[in-house]
Amino acid sequence: MDFFSTQNILVHIPLGAGGYDLSWIEAVGTLAGLLCIWLASLEKVVNYPFGLVNVTLFAVIFFQIQLYASLLLQLFFFAANIYGWYAWSRQTADRQAALKIRWLPLPKAIGWALACVIAIALMTRFIDPVFAFLTRLAVWLMNSLGLNVAMPQLQPDAFPFWDASMMVLSIVAMILMTRKYVENWLLWVVIDVISVMIFARQGVYAMALEYVILTLIALNGSRLWIKSAREQHSHALSSQ
Repeated sequence: MDFFSTQNILVHIPLGAGGYDLSWIEAVGTLAGLLCIWLASLEKVVNYPFGLVNVTLFAVIFFQIQLYASLLLQLFFFAANIYGWYAWSRQTADRQAALKIRWLPLPKAIGWALACVIAIALMTRFIDPVFAFLTRLAVWLMNSLGLNVAMPQLQPDAFPFWDASMMVLSIVAMILMTRKYVENWLLWVVIDVISVMIFARQGVYAMALEYVILTLIALNGSRLWIKSAREQHSHALSSQ
C-alpha cells in the first residue's frame, strides 16, 4: 500500500458537489493533528509527537499537490514542535513543569498585537509575490536535494486578507503555545472560524467540518487554560 500517495483513497465522503475522496495520508495526518490539539488543550507534553506526525504528513501532501509555500510553513511548524516539546518537558528540582500556563504581560500582548496587524497588512498587500518567492525557494531547495521538482503554475490568491490572517496568526499562535501563553487558544479559535468560513465558501465541506471540530477543541482549550492561569495566579499570590 502506497500510504504516502494522495491517490490512495481511504473513503469517499458524500459532502458537497461530487463528494470528497479522503486519502490514507490525509486521514492519518488529520487525526494526528486533532489529537495534538486536544492533548495540548489538556497540557499534555505528548501532544508534540502527534504534532510532528501531522506536519510531516501534511508537508508530504503539500509536496504532491504542489503547494510549496505551505510545505515551507510546515517546516516552521516542525521546528516549533521540536522546541515546544523541549520547553514543555523541562522540570524544576521538585519535578514540576518549569513552564506554567499564564497570560501574556500587557506590554508583550500589545507588542504581539501590533506585530500581527502590521504583518497581516503587509502580507495581504504582497501575498502573491511572497508565496511566489517561498515557492521558488522550496523548489530550489528540493532540486538541490535531487528531487527534480518543476515550478508549479501559481494563481492569484482567492482570499488575500483571510489567507494572510491565517498564516500570520498561525505562526504567532504556535509560538505562544510553545511558551504556554493562554492567548494562543484565543488565536486558534479565530483561525479555525476563518478556516470554516473559507472552506465552506469554496465547497470543501469535509475540511470545513474538520475545522468546526478544531474550533470546539480550541474553545475548550481556552476554557481550561484560562482556569489554569487563574489557579496559577492565585497560588502565586498565596505564596507571597
